Amino acid sequence: MSEVGRITNTNQYGEPIVNCNDLIELVYQGYDIDKVKVNDERVEKYNSIINDLALNWPEIQKLTNIDVDVKDYDKALQSDWYMPKSYKDMDIESHIKLLVNTPEEKIRVEEELILYRKYNILNVLKFLVYLIDTMRDNNIVWGVGRGSSVSSYVLYLIGVHKVDSIKYNLDITEFLKDK
Repeated sequence: MSEVGRITNTNQYGEPIVNCNDLIELVYQGYDIDKVKVNDERVEKYNSIINDLALNWPEIQKLTNIDVDVKDYDKALQSDWYMPKSYKDMDIESHIKLLVNTPEEKIRVEEELILYRKYNILNVLKFLVYLIDTMRDNNIVWGVGRGSSVSSYVLYLIGVHKVDSIKYNLDITEFLKDK
């Protein structure tokens, strides 16, 4: 690993991969290793020992070959977002609609939500609400906004960026292209 405590190697599926030495360093630093895969034959021995001794230590996942196309794998994971159940179960459309104040905002939000539904990315919005809440709770600063995402009023409402796309008359199709 080029930096201690930071996973820098992933396989083609985006799974974090480390060797045993890097794993030990991650454990010492308190890193949550439940999603890490280790490319080492000693993994089974380690898991067997902690089970035999009834230790309350995390099991380590061994890197295995996945016999699935990368696109199919990505599609299967799109519903498995790493966030608390309360965010996974939230009615994101109702949540966003509660943030609306004017008829103009309501119309814009309805137009955008149609596109978010069409592209099946409402879970992205749920995750972004979780991410923004987490950053606020931990006093983490993020950018004002850039690129085509600032044309989404929904992203403005949930706090992803600080650019009011209605005020600046930005077209949502700059972000969500309706083909």
